[in-house]
Amino acid sequence: MNFSIEYEQEEDGRWLAEVIELPGAMAYGATASEAMAKAEALALRVLAERLDAGERKPEPITITFKAA
Repeated sequence: MNFSIEYEQEEDGRWLAEVIELPGAMAYGATASEAMAKAEALALRVLAERLDAGERKPEPITITFKAA
């Protein structure tokens, strides 16, 4: 499974990172790094929940970051 995380700075100065493959999976941070770390953790939590529920089979994971 490949996760792409796009990030950008909002007008108010906060950073927003979004996991493209998981609609609605977004995280804010005071810095780009903080927002990306929170988004990555969120993606892994969602994946873990889906594995626990039997909705997905285990497979290799790749996470990439891209400025919006």
